Amino acid sequence: MSVRAGREFLAIPGPTTVPDEVLRAMHRPAVEIYSGPLLALTDGLMRDVARVFNTKGRAYIYAANGHGAWEAALTNVLSRGDRILVLESGRFALSWGEHARRMGVEVEVLKGGMRHAVRPAEVEARLKADRKSSSGGGFKAVLVAQIDTASGVVNDIPAIGQAIRAAGHDALLMVDAVASLGCMPFDMDDWGVDVAMSGSQKGLMAPPGLGFVAANERAREAHKRADLRTPYWDWTERDGEQHYQKYAGTPPEHLLYALRQALDLLFAEGLPNVFHRHRLLAEAVRRAVTVWAEGQVIGFNVIEPAERCDTVTPVLTNGYDPVALRSYCEEQCGVVLGHGIGELSGKAFRVAHMGHVNAPMILGTLSVVEMALAALRIPHGRGGTQAAIDWLGEQVPA
Repeated sequence: MSVRAGREFLAIPGPTTVPDEVLRAMHRPAVEIYSGPLLALTDGLMRDVARVFNTKGRAYIYAANGHGAWEAALTNVLSRGDRILVLESGRFALSWGEHARRMGVEVEVLKGGMRHAVRPAEVEARLKADRKSSSGGGFKAVLVAQIDTASGVVNDIPAIGQAIRAAGHDALLMVDAVASLGCMPFDMDDWGVDVAMSGSQKGLMAPPGLGFVAANERAREAHKRADLRTPYWDWTERDGEQHYQKYAGTPPEHLLYALRQALDLLFAEGLPNVFHRHRLLAEAVRRAVTVWAEGQVIGFNVIEPAERCDTVTPVLTNGYDPVALRSYCEEQCGVVLGHGIGELSGKAFRVAHMGHVNAPMILGTLSVVEMALAALRIPHGRGGTQAAIDWLGEQVPA
């Protein structure tokens, strides 16, 4: 006997729930691509993608997922044989660096781990040493993820940017904002970020399939020297006057309609309000996990509370099977949780709280997790969901 009838709750860190308004926006015929409303749509989207990144720089939209946007960012500013520094705080900056390595870039990893954020002081020290030891062959770029969805770590991008400047190093700062854009502040220009990238399927509430890159003037100067440039990703090609050049061919029309509606929803709510909603719901999840952890089995992956992100919470099960818990939640209750990936495979489940998400969705998800903990006889502190309710009741005034 299950109680899963009804609408399924998708609580995975991407793709996230697509709002009904966004789904409806795609339900229209294709249109001619060389003139008319589609040109105005592109102009508005380029402007508003840059707005979400908080930059006066140029934004680019690719028919690609986040891995494609990784490649777009790398190929436009780097050359074969360049050296880059990758900052480890989970899985995804490392994967981005591996893309660069396979394209002929020399990659060094500043070791970190799955359970804590990048230490800006270590970045500064490594870059100072690089300046002293290199004669023209120093690091050309520093790669980091603002949020790593595998670990649940949030990195302090302003502090990392300051560390690069304090080192007197001219490496480009390149940031993966896939799991953060549209969910928390991203101030590209103020933080000294040179290249940023993201995707459509998480905080931006659109279907998978669009990748975004934003570049400032420093990045565009590096672009002039880059020899990894290829026709599809190339910014120079996409800066051409013809509309089809913006997409290196036929525009992904229906995904663009979806993105337009999703951005309109975000702007209507107001980005500061969107960020506050994410903070409140994330803390509700953390309150629940804190109570469950009293049973000495359930626990946070990220050790320091200040380094836990506001978009996904990986939860350790310490010897109990997270697959069984996820299966119970999905098959018996209709709640789909994320699985642990990388070093957390088989050791954790992940609760996403990003994008088109509200209090009933989070509280329902937490209730089902607590129900699963009880049904599977996994030791836990009782009342985690109530702790989340109490927190939101205090923070959301009548």
